[in-house]
Amino acid sequence: MITVKNILGNKGAHVVSVGPGATVLEAALLMNDHKIGALVVTEAGRLVGIFTERDVLRRVVGEARNPTATRVADVMTAEVVCCAPETTLEEAAGVMKNRRIRHLPVLDGDGRLLGLVSIGDLNAQQVHAQEQHIHLLNEYLYGRV
Repeated sequence: MITVKNILGNKGAHVVSVGPGATVLEAALLMNDHKIGALVVTEAGRLVGIFTERDVLRRVVGEARNPTATRVADVMTAEVVCCAPETTLEEAAGVMKNRRIRHLPVLDGDGRLLGLVSIGDLNAQQVHAQEQHIHLLNEYLYGRV
């Protein structure tokens, strides 16, 4: 059974983060620079929230807030859904589907941030597994080429 830990092993544990005191503009520019849809919000090395594209649309643009004056802490999602490294991909995908989220921070037993997995990471892993399965079936049916 493939777990979130396996995905982090392939993609790496680097997570782009921002502090709660950063402005929305700073956070949005950071997301653009890294071509990502979410930032983990940390304070003193601990996870305190997540700031996503959805937060920008709903809580900044939708409420006509000034991105240069609004702090991430005021518009981030503070109740973050997380998972453990041992979480299976099926469990992670189910949580994402049921909670309608696209990013899951991965925390160890002590609450330390180990990484972040996205729905794109899960989809890429599923495609890779299907391609391998198809390759093995072709070899079984037609022999090795």
